[in-house]
Amino acid sequence: MNLILIGLRGSGKTTAGRGAAAAMSRDFVDLDHVTPGLLGCVTVREAWDRFGEPGFRAAETRALRSVLARKDAVLALGGGTPTAPGAAELLVAARSEGSGRIVYLRADADALRERLAGTDVAQRPGLTPAGTLAEMEEMLARRDGLYRSLADVVIEVAGLSVRQVADACVAAMRG
Repeated sequence: MNLILIGLRGSGKTTAGRGAAAAMSRDFVDLDHVTPGLLGCVTVREAWDRFGEPGFRAAETRALRSVLARKDAVLALGGGTPTAPGAAELLVAARSEGSGRIVYLRADADALRERLAGTDVAQRPGLTPAGTLAEMEEMLARRDGLYRSLADVVIEVAGLSVRQVADACVAAMRG
């Protein structure tokens, strides 16, 4: 069974996902690295700029379908992956088939902004006119319900170290 991590940008899907994969001796796959490659791009920002949101989201669904075919991996999805056309249905199918356990790494908007403040947000496309850091409340309001509906487990990550989040992900796989 795959461990599938969902959540907004800055929630720790990549960093905690790598830690969980190492702890469980599993492969780690970051969809934000797979999707641009399908479009002949290096970064999410490049793919987004060249193909726009519709082209990027279509590629994201194709990338998701391919990584869900893996066995016993840790998959970090892009923050918007569940919103891509057909992606939520693929995730529900993986869960119902028993091939994926979906964990939502959740934090409030302030915690997400704080986590992102020390990163290169220029490589992340803005999803609203407000920009990457300022849009956190809006993105949380838009996506929290969807993430919760897909998740088997919700981990509140604010105040937790990367190691604690990774350990909680490993524990979520045990049941």
